[in-house]
Amino acid sequence: GVGAMTDFGPLLANPRTLLLGAAAQFGIFATVLGALTLNYFGLIAFTLPQAAAIGIIGGADGPTAIYLSGKLAPELLGAIAVAAYSYMALVPLIQPPIMKALTTETERKIRMVQLRTVSKREKILFPVVLLMLVALLLPDAAPLLGMFCFGNLMRESGVVERLSDTVQNGLINIVT
Repeated sequence: GVGAMTDFGPLLANPRTLLLGAAAQFGIFATVLGALTLNYFGLIAFTLPQAAAIGIIGGADGPTAIYLSGKLAPELLGAIAVAAYSYMALVPLIQPPIMKALTTETERKIRMVQLRTVSKREKILFPVVLLMLVALLLPDAAPLLGMFCFGNLMRESGVVERLSDTVQNGLINIVT
């Protein structure tokens, strides 16, 4: 679903934007430390696996938060699922005031240009290489990222156009 909706073209054209994705990791660690800080002050007692399950919400990724909470802290699965999806649903309300506070009007009027055209070969090879690297370095994450990469490969290959369209539209609405 999500993989079929993802366009890696801008990332491949400008790999520096990977740093924006790395910023999400800061949110994860800040949330884990926040949950563990509650232990320190005696407010709520979270174990490290529970704090890690809560922390993944800081990455703003609902499906991953649900998957990891099921593995790390199944007793918190319901609360984490509600929190993750509520947080994601509120992003359109939270983000505009923050963007206005942190940027000038001139900066907001800047029009972005396409850096370079990304070839079809690059777009097809990227999910394959990504999955191979993840399978070698983080085998536990391979099933989750494998489905993401498979969806992206369906989109980019153009071979299964109807299936890709179904996954991007109807199926994603049913599943999420």
